[in-house]
Amino acid sequence: MLAQPFLLFLHVAAVVVWVGGMFFAYVCLRPAAVESLDPPLRLTLWMGVFRRFFAWVWGAVGVILLSGLAMLLAVGFAAAPLHWHLMLATGLLMSGVFAYVATVPFAALRAAVAAADWKAGGAALGRIRQLVGFNLALGLLTVALATLGRLFA
Repeated sequence: MLAQPFLLFLHVAAVVVWVGGMFFAYVCLRPAAVESLDPPLRLTLWMGVFRRFFAWVWGAVGVILLSGLAMLLAVGFAAAPLHWHLMLATGLLMSGVFAYVATVPFAALRAAVAAADWKAGGAALGRIRQLVGFNLALGLLTVALATLGRLFA
């Protein structure tokens, strides 16, 4: 059946966008920005990065949830392996964390940058950093469940 491989492709591609983007931002971009840019430029850079990245992540979250749910429903909840249920749980938690980051601390960062309040902006960015680190860890755990989960079934 063509639908299942296509759904799996969409699912994995959206995960690559989201988790890969978090890895790049957290492990590569953040340290380089701290080393190279003073707070006003660094916070302004992050505003532009998040504005663009969050637009992609909103779409990726929708694709991940819809494609994952479609694949789960095709098998049936009762027949689905345990690691699929665990992926659903971690995916829902990640989605909730992202929705919070993209609305509450990002709004605080946007307001702080608009007001040139670099201290408040730094605090908002710090909160975003913590939550992105948490979501990155959850994302890597979810990838492990997806790829290694069948070993324990």
